[in-house]
Amino acid sequence: MQTPNFAPVPELYVSYDSAQKLKVEAGELVSHDLTPRQICDLELLMNGGFSPLKGFLGQADYDGVVENMRLADGTLWPMPITLDVSEAFAEGIEEGQDIALRDQEGVILATMTVTDKWTPNKSLEAEKVFGADDDAHPSVNYLHNQAGKIYLGGPVTGIQQPVHYDFRARRNTPNELRAYFRKMGWRRVVAFQTRNPLHRAHQELTFRAAKDTQANLLIHPVVGMTKPGDVDHFTRVRCYEAVLDKYPAATTHMSLLPLAMRMAGPREAVWHGLIRKNFGVTHFIVGRDHAGPGKNSAGDDFYGPYDAQELFKEHADEMGIEMVPFKHMVYVQERAQYEPADEIEEGVTVLNISGTELRRRLQEGLEIPDWFSFPEVVKELRKTRPPRSKQGFTVFFTGFSGSGKSTIANALMVKLMEMGGRPVTLLDGDIVRKNLSSELGFSKEHRDLNIRRIGYVASEITKNGGIAICAPIAPYGTTRRAVREEIEAMGAFCEVHVATPIEECEARDRKGLYKLAREGKIKEFTGISDPYDEPKNPEVRLDTTNTDVDHCAHQVLLKLESMGLIAG
Repeated sequence: MQTPNFAPVPELYVSYDSAQKLKVEAGELVSHDLTPRQICDLELLMNGGFSPLKGFLGQADYDGVVENMRLADGTLWPMPITLDVSEAFAEGIEEGQDIALRDQEGVILATMTVTDKWTPNKSLEAEKVFGADDDAHPSVNYLHNQAGKIYLGGPVTGIQQPVHYDFRARRNTPNELRAYFRKMGWRRVVAFQTRNPLHRAHQELTFRAAKDTQANLLIHPVVGMTKPGDVDHFTRVRCYEAVLDKYPAATTHMSLLPLAMRMAGPREAVWHGLIRKNFGVTHFIVGRDHAGPGKNSAGDDFYGPYDAQELFKEHADEMGIEMVPFKHMVYVQERAQYEPADEIEEGVTVLNISGTELRRRLQEGLEIPDWFSFPEVVKELRKTRPPRSKQGFTVFFTGFSGSGKSTIANALMVKLMEMGGRPVTLLDGDIVRKNLSSELGFSKEHRDLNIRRIGYVASEITKNGGIAICAPIAPYGTTRRAVREEIEAMGAFCEVHVATPIEECEARDRKGLYKLAREGKIKEFTGISDPYDEPKNPEVRLDTTNTDVDHCAHQVLLKLESMGLIAG
């Protein structure tokens, strides 16, 4: 008798011949170029990972999912899978129309029949799905500041899967994994979800989970999109491959999941469970604070440590997949082994290294003990994250026109060049306007684009081990945050708020700009007719009133030294 995890799940692809025909016909259709997140969603829609969904959610399904985690027909589904587009694109689309969905190279992946078009209440979506309308949550920030304002819904016809050039042998569709389990005779499979490298505690935890459930183990890491600042998936997969031989090959399999995580805690856990069920898994490990994004704006955790387990337990029967609660494993020195924290008697020595402590040790090139991780994993992590003093970094100055940003940036550049060791590039506002952004004006949209270009160039410099010094006005907090996230994926970021009061800047007014702004001859001038979002937690805050340039540049150097970026 076949168990349910052996039967195939429905896919949304058409046959090869139909796909060739559709490709030609789709040449006539209006095209939407998908974002990286939408490509992840589309892949899992088409291959059955998001079964029973037949496409991007229409409005009735969306409302049900947001409100009570259910599609309009009552089926459990906790996460809104939506196709967000710009207002300009939506204007040209009518309900009933077919559109072509393409990747960023223009390759056609699918067509979609648009059945719904609406403007969602994103604050309500944030509140219900993520528990708070708080921009400190990466997905709420994405919702308000990156996603398009209009949602399109409708069924999808799959033409081909997105092309992946990396780790191809490790990528399986739900039906490929089900076929593998069938071939191996695996009736019970426990899946481990991870977006971090595997250390010894994880190995111990997964061993125990497989033993307790008498199941085979599927290591199923996410390689789509995770939390900004996470270790990139190339490094992580090399780390997983380095430790796979520590697992018994006959009972363990690893497969990569192209999921765009939302970091939605409890709802995400249920979502992960449903996805793993589609992949043929019977048991799923749910951790403490599963898929939690960290702290909210008030400095508290977004979700309680066991909220995800509670919600999963509530729906486990309906989902048809069993939860294995994640035990917090710690190292007991006297017995030289990992044990669950809640089973340890008093008086023994417990050793533990937090994620923050691990990052510090990597940054400073300090020892990472063998009891904590595998030498093979540490070696891979050190390749990607050398000690901070050998990494590239960006110093990003922001402040009013005339506050002294460029002057301090120039002084800092000279001091860093005097030290030597890394190439230094100054991306000053005026230089960038001349060489990178000569066609841009000074509207909010153009100023945003200018800052994003600066951020992109700085991230490339940082990635390649250089130092980028940026000195634009950069008035908008949202844009600065996006630049920080882009650069921190490559190295370190130091924000310097030159907090010289506007009265002082206006008194200096070397270029006569404030005078023109007061006379209304310059529209949208920061600090006069346009807002400036003051940085809340910059690494350095300077006021150049009555302070010499050398002293200000020195303050930045001291900060860079304390961050471990330059030698003392």
